[in-house]
Order: sequence, then structure tokens, then C-alpha cells
Amino acid sequence: MITDKSQIRVSGVPVEIVRKGIKNLHLGVYPPHGRVRVAAPLRVSDDAVRLAVVGKLGWIKRQRARFEAQPRQSAREMVSGESHYFLGQRYRLRVVKYDGPANVVARNKSVIELHVRRESSAEQRERVLQRWYRQQLKEMIPPLLEKWQPVLGVQANEWAIKKMKTKWGACNVNVRRIWLNLELAKKPVQCLEYIIVHELVHLLERYHNDTFVALMNKFLPQWKSRRAELNAAPLAHEAWSY
Repeated sequence: MITDKSQIRVSGVPVEIVRKGIKNLHLGVYPPHGRVRVAAPLRVSDDAVRLAVVGKLGWIKRQRARFEAQPRQSAREMVSGESHYFLGQRYRLRVVKYDGPANVVARNKSVIELHVRRESSAEQRERVLQRWYRQQLKEMIPPLLEKWQPVLGVQANEWAIKKMKTKWGACNVNVRRIWLNLELAKKPVQCLEYIIVHELVHLLERYHNDTFVALMNKFLPQWKSRRAELNAAPLAHEAWSY
């Protein structure tokens, strides 16, 4: 259980401190803008955290610069010729105006056809595409859960998809429910698999501590490269982190 959350500044960098019942201090820098977060044992003082951050300041600044340089899509206008992503592949949008029911068709790993009514607005077109992304994820997630739950020896009671602005995934350990970010439909499937494994491992270890890292290393040794791939993929106009 988190017992304390605070913030300090180190050389002008805001640092979020979350104190938990863990043994070691963990420092992370998260996209999209290089948020710095320290998970610290309950009795570690702000001065001790500050000292740890100072020792990693060069690395922190390099990570933040990398995130700031990461490509980002502009706000979507939902018109023909726009770039959209599906499973890590870049597609060109082709808006087809007609009088039938709205639908989406991906063609030849190069074009996403968006079939919509002639009078549809950009917001309506985006909702159609979002529904399609959601359906694609709904079809991809169950096989991955069926693959990994027996391997880890855990069972999620429930999973769901939603748009999240701060995380790629989340796990409510108490009710054993997993949430997955709708934006994962745009990322390579191995990134979706990494997030699913990450959240399932939380059913074995609640916190991002040494035990959690050891479990990730055991079950998905390449998880760090997959995390890097996820964080290197182009970010949407909306910004979130993980």
C-alpha cells in the first residue's frame, strides 16, 4: 500500500516520490515528457532520494531528451492521406463516403479505408476508427492471456480496454482486473504481449520492486527491449506514459 507521495526538485527537475513497503529505491524516467518518479522504502528521507537522483542526473537528462525528440503525430483531422498506425505499421487513411453503415477495412498493410456517411464529421470518423481499434484488440487479447496465464500460474478475473492518458496498462490486484490502453492497437503486437505479461506479473507481485523485475526477467527475458520498442514508437497527439 502506498503510504506517502510527495515531490521535490533536483537541479530544476521535478521528482515524484512514492514511499512504499519495499526494500530498495527505484528510479524511473517515463514518456512522453520524461516524468521522473522514485519509488522509495518508507524510511528513506528526501535528502537520501535527492542524493540518489543527483547521482543519476546525467542519465535522467539523456532519457528526457530522448523522449522529447520522439516523433509525435499531429492532431488527427480524419481526412484521406493522413497517417495512422495499426500493430506498429504505418497506414494511409482513405476516407470513402457513402450512404451505408460505417466500417473500416485494412488493405495490404498500407491503407486503412474508412467507410462513413457523406455528412460525417471528423469526430464521428474518429469514433468509427476507435471502435475498429477496440474490436481488433478484443480479438488479440484472449489468445495472449490463454498463452501466459498458465505460464505464470495466475488467472485474471476480468480484463477490459479503455483509453488511458497516463498508462499503457493497469492491474487492480484486489479484484484481479486488468486494464489495457486502447492505443496498444497501434503498437507492435509484441508490445501488447509485454504489457499483458507486465500486468499479469502484478498478480504475483504488486509493486515494481526487485521481485517484480526478477519475475519479468524469468518469464519474459526480452521485456526491456520490448519496453524500449513501445516507448520508441510514435506517440499519438494525446500524451500518456508507462
